[in-house]
Amino acid sequence: MTALSRITSALGRRSAHPEWCAQGHRCGLGEHRAEPFTIAVPGLGSATLTRVEVDGREHAEVRLTVALADDDLTARVQLAGIVGDLKTVISRAANVHRIA
Repeated sequence: MTALSRITSALGRRSAHPEWCAQGHRCGLGEHRAEPFTIAVPGLGSATLTRVEVDGREHAEVRLTVALADDDLTARVQLAGIVGDLKTVISRAANVHRIA
């Protein structure tokens, strides 16, 4: 048994990757990560979705980039709208999990 495999065993990490895992540099430190999926709307922003497994639990990691207005008040209104929309997205995702 190599030193690395002893450490991995001691930490309880499994060595097999899930089918969807991108492996390589995306996977490590006790987690598995899929290839990120990005949706871009030119001039407005983008969203990147990555499937992640940590400690046997899977999560969807979402990174959102949105162009904000130049003036502070409008940018704050945009941010408040984004927060509301994200709450809706999280609630929908959680409800789908309960149904399945």
